[in-house]
Amino acid sequence: MPETPFPLPSAETVIKTGATYGRDLAERVVSTGLEAFVGALVLTAPFDLSMWHNAAIAGVAAGGALVKGLLARVRDVTNSASLAKGV
Repeated sequence: MPETPFPLPSAETVIKTGATYGRDLAERVVSTGLEAFVGALVLTAPFDLSMWHNAAIAGVAAGGALVKGLLARVRDVTNSASLAKGV
């Protein structure tokens, strides 16, 4: 069997690292959405926002967390959705 110019990981490694990354990204997106929702609840009464505005604020924050996590994956091959080096 000829050697490849660069070593490729096994399929098992790719599946495990993909699952780890997916779990990390899902946790970050859900927690950001919940944190934004709770934070927006505090602003609902003073600024007379409806519950739907509150939900939209949380959705935008969770969407931002998703985009950041996907960019982190593209930037560096890691099992983390963090932009910090070495995480």
